[in-house]
Amino acid sequence: MDIFNINRRRFIQGTTASLALSAFGARGMDLINPPKAYRVGLIGTGWYGKSDLLRLIQVAPVEVVALCDVDKNMLAGAAKLVSQRQKSGKTPKLYGDYKKMLAENQMDIVLIGTPDHWHALQMIDCVKAGSHVYVQKPISVDVMEGEAMVAAARKYNKVVQVGTQRKSTPHLIDAKKRIVDAGLLGKISHVEMACDFHMRNNGNPPVQAVPDFLDYEMWTGPAPLRPYDGLPHVRWWRTFMEYGNGVTGDMCVHMLDTVRWMLKLGWPKRITSHGGIYVQKEGKSNISDTQSALFEYEDLNCVWHHKTWGTPNNPDYPWSFTLYGEKGTLWGSTMQCDFIPEGKGEKIHFDVLYEKEKYPEDVTEDTSPKIELNAAPATRLHMLNFLDAIEKNSRPVADIEEGHISTSSCILANMAMKTGRPMIYDPIKREVVGDKEATKMLARDYRSPYTHPDPKKV
Repeated sequence: MDIFNINRRRFIQGTTASLALSAFGARGMDLINPPKAYRVGLIGTGWYGKSDLLRLIQVAPVEVVALCDVDKNMLAGAAKLVSQRQKSGKTPKLYGDYKKMLAENQMDIVLIGTPDHWHALQMIDCVKAGSHVYVQKPISVDVMEGEAMVAAARKYNKVVQVGTQRKSTPHLIDAKKRIVDAGLLGKISHVEMACDFHMRNNGNPPVQAVPDFLDYEMWTGPAPLRPYDGLPHVRWWRTFMEYGNGVTGDMCVHMLDTVRWMLKLGWPKRITSHGGIYVQKEGKSNISDTQSALFEYEDLNCVWHHKTWGTPNNPDYPWSFTLYGEKGTLWGSTMQCDFIPEGKGEKIHFDVLYEKEKYPEDVTEDTSPKIELNAAPATRLHMLNFLDAIEKNSRPVADIEEGHISTSSCILANMAMKTGRPMIYDPIKREVVGDKEATKMLARDYRSPYTHPDPKKV
């Protein structure tokens, strides 16, 4: 049933946007006689959880029936905002335990915006409960979690879209079509990816009492229970390997995923990495402040580096990818792209698309931090693609398997840095070839009473 009635001209303006829409066959949501609204739930009502949900509300007929968060204050704020923004004006039911939310509500879609260490268990439980899932990246904190997530999505026949929305970023879709797919780069045999943002929190807050509005035990879940030293979910958690995979897991996953999409790449043949805490040695943070990684493919090297100090290599592209071809070079970021041809050819520039006039609430949205205005159009297109896949029972552009490859490649890079050895992962046997110690590292230990998901038993 064709439930979406498109008006492309009204949905999004410009050549870049038209290419973005046609890339998906996505259908805009200026609806006439809309169907019964999708019943939606959100687990994790922090910054990006709310941002994803509000972008979905903008483009689809949905009824947000339930919200879940371990922070009662954050949960109440999200409930108020959602009631103001959704068409019905209703306030969703509120939960502190996502399993209770799943048990008491039948939801077509659940969005997961929790910290990384919760993604696997929550996604698997959601598809088991009959919901399609939009889960933020990186999808997991270890490789076997990712394998189990893919297995669960396939077993329960649910669409799972990963929040690697660079694949839905209009100017990147345009650059892929006009530069990469058109062959303007020629043979590509070297890729560089980088992040030079000063994004590594590294304070020394004292251990303190857990506030009564926060369920810290539930927040911690299967991860190790660190002494409480302030609200972890206000970006503090990302500075600890207990909950995520450092800057490589957080930022390289986006750029590697984009490069893989542009160049049609699968699993790397071999991954090596070196780095550590070289400069910012004070503070509690245990993630690397400096790291390089090499993802090897046939006749192609993809190199990543990050440093959370100093100045960027290219101030115009502090978080970016660069495709080096025999006929030219393509620089790309969330904000722009630049094609530089070999010789005297024409340079081509691509700019980010904003939709402030069509969606003025993007500018006035009362969240902290503020919405990423450059990412809003991409997230809306990502949601449209997700809904299109649900309707067609097809794979979305950022299917869980693609998210797994990109996420686990970054995890394997961290493993290579830790062991000092190259990682050659066999996704069929689910082992690191010739390295029993590294194979054991593919699944982290879970805190009792939580049980690590098994891809063979989901």
